[in-house]
This record gives sequence, C-alpha cells and structure tokens, in this order.
Amino acid sequence: MATLADDIEVLAPSPRTLSGLAFALLSAASFGMSGALARGLLHEGWTPGAVSVVRIALAALVIAPFGLTALRGRWHLLAAQWRTLLAFGIVAVAAPQFFYFSAVAHMEVAPALLIEFIAPAAVVVWLWLRHGERPGRLTLAGALTAALGLVLVLDLFSGAGLSLTGVLWALGAMVGCATYFVMSGDHSGGLPPIVLAAAGLLVAALTMAVLGVTGLVEMAASDASVDLAGATVAWWVPIVLLGVFTAALSYASGIAAIRRLGSRLASFVALAEVLFGVLWAWALLDELPRAVQVAGGALILAGVVAVKLGERTTATATGRPDA
Repeated sequence: MATLADDIEVLAPSPRTLSGLAFALLSAASFGMSGALARGLLHEGWTPGAVSVVRIALAALVIAPFGLTALRGRWHLLAAQWRTLLAFGIVAVAAPQFFYFSAVAHMEVAPALLIEFIAPAAVVVWLWLRHGERPGRLTLAGALTAALGLVLVLDLFSGAGLSLTGVLWALGAMVGCATYFVMSGDHSGGLPPIVLAAAGLLVAALTMAVLGVTGLVEMAASDASVDLAGATVAWWVPIVLLGVFTAALSYASGIAAIRRLGSRLASFVALAEVLFGVLWAWALLDELPRAVQVAGGALILAGVVAVKLGERTTATATGRPDA
C-alpha cells in the first residue's frame, strides 16, 4: 500500500513541486537564449568580458528593486551572509557566464554546452560526498539517460571540432554552474530567492567591473549592428535581451525553482536549457532541429522523470522530506 501511495504522489505532485518545475522550465528557456545572442555580439568585436559585465550589470539593475522589496529592511540577513553572497556572486554567477562566453569564443556552442552541463552529475557526486546522499540506481539511470539525450540534442555525432582552450573554459563554466545549483539550494541563511539573485548579480557585476578596470579581463565593445532572427538590429537589442530575459528573469526563476525542487532535481531539469537552445537557434538563426535532436529531447525528459522518482525513493528510504 505504501508503494501505491508513493506512486499516486508521483502522478499527482504537490503544488510546490509543480511551481518548482514551472520556474525551472522558465529559467531554462530564458538561459537557453544566451548563446545565440552572445555569439552575434562576439562576432562583431565584443569580448566575453564586456558581454558578461554589461549583461550582469543590467540584470542587477532590473532585479534590485524586487530584491529590496523582498528584503523588507532585514539588512542583518545580508550582513550575516556576506561571505556566502561574495562566493555566490563570484563563483556561481560571474565565473560561469564569463567562462561560457569565453568557451563559445573558441569553440562551437554545442560542445561547450555539453561540457558545461556535466554540472548535474557533479551536483550528484557533491551531495553524495558532502552530505552522504548516495544516489540510487534509478537516479543514476536517469542521469545516464539524460546524458545520452544531451549528446543526441547537440548532434555531436556529426563531428564537432574541439579547442583545448575552449574545453578548459567550458570546464570552468561547469564548475561554476554546479556551484550555482548547490548554493542556491541552501535555505540556512534565510535569504529569499529574489534577494539572493539580486545580491549575487550585484556582486558579480562589481567583480567583473574591477577585473575590467585593472586589465585582468579584456573589455572591448562595438556599436556595429547584429544579425538576429533574419534581420539586422542595433547592438543594444541583444544586450537588453541578455540582461533582462536571459539573466534577471532566468536567475530569479532558477533560484526559486531550486528552493522548491532541491539542487539535484533542479540541475537535471535545467538540462532542458539545451533543448530550448536548439529551439531558440531555430527561431533566431533559422536552424531547424533534426529528428535525432527531437529524440534527444525526449530522452532528457525521461531522465528528469527518473531522477525525480529516484529522489522520492531516496527520501522514503532515509526518512528525509522530499524536495
């Protein structure tokens, strides 16, 4: 009977889980546009550092009022968590963005994404080693299924060239991405998700600005027009989309999703970003997804479902509440 009850719970997830999945998909959809938008700017003379700092700064300006409203004058929360906020802004926000754009400048978007999205596996290993949350067979099967889906969606069998420099940048982005999921899932500081997002973006913007002013990160921009969705648009159009849609909206919704789903499940749902990236490439660059990519998307979804079922099994066995 207990198994039947668990099955019913899986088929009828809680409102918290449903809202978490909605936030996670919104975050994945918005994050997925960043590669196509940034590639156009990089081709017109922008450096990865310049794209990153402008994107992050604009996102911080957009989300700051909402963060202040949610904080409600509880400044002691920021004071008590300043070390966490510094680490989150630098390692989980600034680093993965800069590293990913640097990778894209040296290699194709598809393999860069594949390397970055090793992050969910890194999250599973971290939770296992740090918190003793050993993944079950169903979770591992889901991870392998989702990984196979990624390979199919990215269509790497056609033979994509790899740059060692690009691979190293992408691995750095993977570490930052995994850190983002782990730190965002920590409730202990009492910071509302929107406050964590706003503070993290502000710290990241200041970090990138300091690196740019000191010359440690190259900063160069261009006012040349950019090709987008079959039309030529002003440079500020992709910049605004990068800052508002692919940063402010994606970080706010992503952290809200992680708080509801937990780091492990949210990181696997985020694999949908690759699928959305293919769809955005279709819409903005007129690149139609192939049948093998559609099959890969189905495998990603199947893997996410398996990970969720595995999480419930682990929660039942250990007696801890399920995310």
